[in-house]
Amino acid sequence: MSAQGPAASPAAVPLAHWEALREPAVRDLAWLLFSADLLHAQPPVGMLASAFETEHERAATLAWLFALDADPAELNRELTAARITRLGRYAEWLLGWFLQHGPAARLIAANVPLRRAGLTLGECDFLVQTQAGRRLHWELAVKCYLHAGAGRALLADYVGPNLQDRFDLKLTHVLDHQLPLSAREEFATLGHAGPWEPQMFIKGWLFYPHSETTGDPAEIDPAHARGWWVTRTDWPAFAAGHAQAWRVLPRLEWLAPRRHVAGAAEIAGIEFVAADILSERVAHQNGPTMVAAFYLDDASRWVERSRGFIVPNGWPEKAQAFARQ
Repeated sequence: MSAQGPAASPAAVPLAHWEALREPAVRDLAWLLFSADLLHAQPPVGMLASAFETEHERAATLAWLFALDADPAELNRELTAARITRLGRYAEWLLGWFLQHGPAARLIAANVPLRRAGLTLGECDFLVQTQAGRRLHWELAVKCYLHAGAGRALLADYVGPNLQDRFDLKLTHVLDHQLPLSAREEFATLGHAGPWEPQMFIKGWLFYPHSETTGDPAEIDPAHARGWWVTRTDWPAFAAGHAQAWRVLPRLEWLAPRRHVAGAAEIAGIEFVAADILSERVAHQNGPTMVAAFYLDDASRWVERSRGFIVPNGWPEKAQAFARQ
């Protein structure tokens, strides 16, 4: 994970260091904390958040995660009670849990509304204090964008699957509106003494056409999590020989790569199917559907090999038009 400041931790922890975690919510939290950022820093306002200031905090967090994985009852009980249905809210809840229970930075306040004359100007996602005493304002976003630029390398070419969101517009909103909230005059009246250092905590996956190679825009960290997308017409040829089994990924499983113990997964209603069956199941979807390829490892675990979107045949043309608006 990238970070700013003299005591910032170095690059993201390799996947192998936390891949042994078994509990889905714990794996998702580990991915949120340790996966590569989608973006480089965008100074002077768009500095990157890090959950850790020191190597000691990072190592302590890994140990804490493995202890949580061994005894996740409290985490799962509170997560179930929260009745979360949206991916962004799920990521927000996990990060809040870490800030309240983990061994690094501490939560001061979350979802702090800023109002003027009865009108809401915005909401600060997290106010955080590090162990060294720095006071940070974090804006969190978890995004999944598909590259629709037909060879172009522009941030505007990364679009949401439902064509209601675009990476360049999201970044502009974060830089120009969300991050400056804690520096506004109105914020000083809320009782959270600053000054606050604004930082963006932007994670997610970027998906690329399976048949094209394109360079990343300068704003994007090349270490980001990557997937593919393919049209329904091209799906059978793409899927042939790609994996032993497939499954549609529900939205709350869009964070960490998935892993399931064979047998226990089936008991829990998690079904792995052949590519042709998957094709039939997504044929009547109105928009893109995220799916994942799995293989069965030597320990009888279904392990995610890759993930991507199957999109309707007319989607690429619509996506390119949306990218150029």
